[in-house]
Amino acid sequence: MLGLMVSEAEMEELKYLVRREMEEILFDSEDPRIDERIKETLQTRYQVLFQLLKRIGTEQDVMPYLPRYNKNIVNT
Repeated sequence: MLGLMVSEAEMEELKYLVRREMEEILFDSEDPRIDERIKETLQTRYQVLFQLLKRIGTEQDVMPYLPRYNKNIVNT
């Protein structure tokens, strides 16, 4: 396990970046032009980002991104 000390402003920026990346993945997962293998990789990436968001975000930050409530991301 690694530790990281960040200021409140840096923490808000980290949360923003993670949420923005997760939104991009959700957007891309709806695109029919993207291959299914790529979508599987995106789902894996989404899971990693979700775990990170759970560590740095509040419950209100995390709730909209719960995989089971998101039809485009399968909870593995």
